[in-house]
Amino acid sequence: MTQLDESAKRALAWPGDPETPVENCTPALARQQYLDSFADIQRPLEDVAEILERHLGAIRLKIWRGRTAPCQAAPALLYLHGGGFVIGAPETHEDICRTLANMVGAVVVSPDYRLAPEHPFPAAIDDCAATLVWMTEQADALGIDPLRILVAGDSAGGNLAAVVALLARDGQVPPVIGQALIYPVTDQLQTSDSYSRYEEDFGLTAAAMKWFRDHYLPDAASRSDWRASPLNVASLGGVAPALVILAGHDVLFDEGAAYAERLSTEAKATTRTWPGQIHGFVSKRRAIPEGQEALEVIATAWRAMDPALAR
Repeated sequence: MTQLDESAKRALAWPGDPETPVENCTPALARQQYLDSFADIQRPLEDVAEILERHLGAIRLKIWRGRTAPCQAAPALLYLHGGGFVIGAPETHEDICRTLANMVGAVVVSPDYRLAPEHPFPAAIDDCAATLVWMTEQADALGIDPLRILVAGDSAGGNLAAVVALLARDGQVPPVIGQALIYPVTDQLQTSDSYSRYEEDFGLTAAAMKWFRDHYLPDAASRSDWRASPLNVASLGGVAPALVILAGHDVLFDEGAAYAERLSTEAKATTRTWPGQIHGFVSKRRAIPEGQEALEVIATAWRAMDPALAR
């Protein structure tokens, strides 16, 4: 088995007060614990040209315009944050959003979608889909091109991004030019071998994933629904081109790799794996410089998916 990168070891040993394992927390405690701790291991936030906050009904939207983004007809990204469908917010992934906005010269929109258990499946999907619709309807006000929107997300957000891309293929939401899935959740049954290989000691644990899943999908029958487990969708044909980012030492590795393989066979996809990395490495760039490499890979893939940027 590939050894852990030194940077991953450094992140796992990062100093700070011990945290209560998420599976031993209430949702409220888990959220607060995450909000109190996430920024310490992230790089300082980059300056951007503009930061806005808008509301779509009860959904709060955070918006960042990159320093070199044009004022009109800019490329756009719908970024869906991770957190197991239970914790997290646009602010917990703001470092990723600002960095990508600056790298590509784009506008990034991230919704504070509803969280479980108060709002179980499919509430988060509904909110993310509604945000994509809103982006196209408000394109002039946002200064974006509604035909140049990419969707991306990490972990639970990668699951939501994959589902939104499939909804776009099926005409249920506006089209997207591509999708970037960062160590995505694709199979809610949680039976793949990587759940045993990396059950604990690598950051995200199998017990934590079960806790997240049980809050988001309390009805066991819904766990096989393709909108919960996109690996179960009948066909990936016609879905937008994809980039899949994987961490080798991650309970989600096998399901992410299986989804990437299907995308490569049935649609169009590129997969990049960091074999010695752990789940969440893209958000831990103060300790893990490989996270910056992954964002550069995403920016390069985004440019290739957008004909206007590729020119």
